Amino acid sequence: MTPNELLANAAIVLKEPKFAENVGSAARVALNMGISTLIVVGEREYERDKMLRTATHKAADLIDNLERYPTLPEALAPFGRVIATSARRGRQRGTCPPPRAAMREAAPYLLENRVALLFGPEDRGLNNEDLYPCHQLTTIPTADFSSLNLAQAVAVLAYELHTAVYEHAAGERAEFHPNLATVQEMGAMYAHIEQMLQKIGFLRDEDSAYWMKNIRSFLGRVGLRAKEARVIRGFCRQFLWYDGNR
Repeated sequence: MTPNELLANAAIVLKEPKFAENVGSAARVALNMGISTLIVVGEREYERDKMLRTATHKAADLIDNLERYPTLPEALAPFGRVIATSARRGRQRGTCPPPRAAMREAAPYLLENRVALLFGPEDRGLNNEDLYPCHQLTTIPTADFSSLNLAQAVAVLAYELHTAVYEHAAGERAEFHPNLATVQEMGAMYAHIEQMLQKIGFLRDEDSAYWMKNIRSFLGRVGLRAKEARVIRGFCRQFLWYDGNR
């Protein structure tokens, strides 16, 4: 598969961008780097003319085929790998490799999986809940001033992914990761795990979110395939059925 065919499995996902011009700039960057899918999450409407002003006429098709979803889980549902961006750090956010390292890790997933690069709103970024379905978080290194324009952040990650894909595809024996469970499939699995753990008393209302975050983090790193996620769901369903029919 050629680098351009691999990049066809990548998408830029913008959560609730404030300005139409930033959507247009993101479209222009995506097209330059071989990424043909742009997704916008949220209910805000954007004027086409304002988006085209920064997208230019060459990216008009990307603007006209813009994918819209009301919520982030719906937007990320079909993706097997999600890399989120954030300037904020903290214990809950774990280790954040720079974009070059993150994109080199992401490139081998593109043969068998759709990969999303996720960006938050310009004024506040992604919150901790937004990161639940994400497999990795990356931070763009800067000097003392750590605030980049949304389109600039998109440009950095899109360029690094483009470069990583070409480097990986040029390898003599390029290896690729298998088809993984999608965000939607993993979400359904986590829901069944949570039900089961609540049933046996492991999870209580006051600490349920904490433990489920750790479970998501652990299983997200494992890289489960769709069949493996279904096996875990089947085990949980059988347990719940047995408990309800004793």
